[in-house]
Amino acid sequence: MSDSTEQRAGAEAPSETAAGLRRGADGRTRCWWCGEHEEYTVYHDTEWGFPVDDDVRLFEKLVLEGFQSGLSWLTILRKRENFRAAFDDFDFERIARYGDADIARLLGDAGIVRHRGKIEATINNAQRACEMVDEWGSLAAFVWPYEPAASQRPERMDYDALMPLSQTDASRALAKDLKKRGWRFFGPTTAYAFMQAMGLVNDHLEGCGVRPEVEAARAAFTRPGPQDPPR
Repeated sequence: MSDSTEQRAGAEAPSETAAGLRRGADGRTRCWWCGEHEEYTVYHDTEWGFPVDDDVRLFEKLVLEGFQSGLSWLTILRKRENFRAAFDDFDFERIARYGDADIARLLGDAGIVRHRGKIEATINNAQRACEMVDEWGSLAAFVWPYEPAASQRPERMDYDALMPLSQTDASRALAKDLKKRGWRFFGPTTAYAFMQAMGLVNDHLEGCGVRPEVEAARAAFTRPGPQDPPR
């Protein structure tokens, strides 16, 4: 989840299982952080951890992780369609051209998080994303080399293994590189939450019904590389 597994989930693993798993009303076993929230359940089952190479989805997540800082991911998830409408479906080439009128419009939009610094950072980051596409061919080609090797991952992903992973060597490297390239509102903890969500790691717990689906998707996924040699 966000802030790495929903701000460390903000709670202990459910008391009914030490493994951090919860059985839903439909009988399916899931990671505990879904709770009883339908939005979380759908997100957990269909998005979180499945590998993504679409630049717009990657940029959207990079932006929303920045807006989420200090809030719960559920708050952002419930506002996500509002964010998409406000930010031109996260078309970063269009966002890169936003000016003062757009900032004023966004600050007046009650459907999103109205934070001037984060709005201005989104415009800045869209400009940086355009530069990275020029250099690497795609955002995906830049991001996916930060996928950690299997040797850097826990042998078994259970609750005790997951909870210390608020940031990792890979997420610190990604955040450092993005900062060097001028990105804002994106630190190593946010970077790890992004990696969890976009499938660079599979942090569904052992015993979660979705974990093998994510593993299969990652096994079938073709990691993107530069479309043209970096200039």
